[in-house]
Amino acid sequence: MLSNVSVESELLTVPEAAALLRLKPSTIRAWVCQRRIAFVKVGRLVRIRRCDAQALIEGNIVTARTNLE
Repeated sequence: MLSNVSVESELLTVPEAAALLRLKPSTIRAWVCQRRIAFVKVGRLVRIRRCDAQALIEGNIVTARTNLE
């Protein structure tokens, strides 16, 4: 498989990134067009680094309230 490439820098296809984020591929494509998610162009192909998809998750965590009064 990818012996010299770390898992964090692994390049995902749009459908793979969508599966990781539990979104539709069309949402990922729209975010690429809007530049809401970092991406890599390989010729005409678009790839998403796994670490960028995970950073999107980490950057959008909403913490729970501790005081519910």
